[in-house]
Amino acid sequence: MIIEWRKLGWSATAGALACVLGQPIAFAAVTEQEAAKLGTELTPVGAEKKANADGSIPEWTGGNMTAPAGWAPGQSRPDPYAAEKPLYSIDASNVEQYKDKLSAGQIALINGLKGYRMDVYPTHRDCGYPDVVYERTKANATMSKMAANGYDIAEATPSGIPFPIPQSGAEAIWNHKLHWVDSGRTETYATIFSQPGGGSFVPLVQNQWTYTPFGDPKAKSLADSGGIEYKLLNEVVSPAARVGELILIHYYLAKTNDAWLYFPGQRRVRRSPTFAYDNPVPGYENLLMVDQYPMYSGATDRYDFKLVGKQELYIPYNTYAFNDTSKKFKDIFGPDYPKRELIRYELHRVWKIEGTVKPGMRHLFPTRTFYLDEDTWMMVVEDLYDAQGKVWRAMESYPYSAWELPACVYQGYTSYDLNVGRYMADNMPQEGKVDWLAGRAGKIDPKKFDANEMRREGDR
Repeated sequence: MIIEWRKLGWSATAGALACVLGQPIAFAAVTEQEAAKLGTELTPVGAEKKANADGSIPEWTGGNMTAPAGWAPGQSRPDPYAAEKPLYSIDASNVEQYKDKLSAGQIALINGLKGYRMDVYPTHRDCGYPDVVYERTKANATMSKMAANGYDIAEATPSGIPFPIPQSGAEAIWNHKLHWVDSGRTETYATIFSQPGGGSFVPLVQNQWTYTPFGDPKAKSLADSGGIEYKLLNEVVSPAARVGELILIHYYLAKTNDAWLYFPGQRRVRRSPTFAYDNPVPGYENLLMVDQYPMYSGATDRYDFKLVGKQELYIPYNTYAFNDTSKKFKDIFGPDYPKRELIRYELHRVWKIEGTVKPGMRHLFPTRTFYLDEDTWMMVVEDLYDAQGKVWRAMESYPYSAWELPACVYQGYTSYDLNVGRYMADNMPQEGKVDWLAGRAGKIDPKKFDANEMRREGDR
């Protein structure tokens, strides 16, 4: 069941007329009275505090972001729920029974992939954030604004959720794009490409530096972010044929991405002319388009985003076992999908947003449906449709608690291409590592993300 969200409080016709007349319009956030619900009937980031009707989704009581005794950052992350057993499993034999709490893509995977199942565990609402995030989210509720075009963000205070009580689909999408993960991280991760016929795979392993200025508590205004959503610098460390390749990407708040590539054999940096929207990610075997990374990012101007409402959905959650850095790739990734017993699903409330390509625009995926976890605003499930209205690709991410921040985060995500019968798993931490505190510790130098530095980086 979808709970329809309230009608927008502005006139689209009047807004369009004002834009034509050249009047500077920014769509405002909520009233003081509505904002007062944050921390009372709503959580500090805008989720419903209360349990659902049958208690299968519990009340949020402040989260549980305390690290287990003896654990330290950099160590393999223990699973606090390792002793729990699945309540039930959803597979092709009983999918109809649960279809009202599944996305179309999830149903397509269950029905289309032999042996695919979702093991459902008790729901835990552990996610919480530092006080600064709560304080700035409360301020954003009444001051954040969308731009006159309806899809760019015009005003928001960094380190807070921009629109904790969203009034449009675009606002909700920005909550995902700017959900809090502090100011930067470093990681070594792998990308897995399944092979036709179940052949063996060779992981693409990369070192990555990520700069997220909007998450820096020292930033006081959107201008302090420098117009940046985030920046990435990736260095290939295996396989041997690609060692030393570099890619630098700038994701902006109000324009399309910039990207630069460095190939050791050429010993030169070249700018990528088409690193945006539905262009394929280089080296990803045509299994991922640029704005699918990670789940969804980049310019928002090609879609109209409709805020459909809230619903309950089975989503990956508390996925410590799957994200265990001590595990080996061969023990996790099968020919058609990752090992099902490693991925924990829970029932949570999510925001549902429908993205439809605007008239006069084009995109490989004319329609997309996004599902955002209400407790974190992270995108946990996404269905991407072809021109005939059939699910083409189905995606999911794998949230867990990074107690050291403290925040709930995800690195890895999986994209299944139902047309070609392959999947790819990206940003996978197994056999790798991640430092979520790198930005806070001064290990992320903004100067590193400069195209002029790439040649020097490659020549070292």
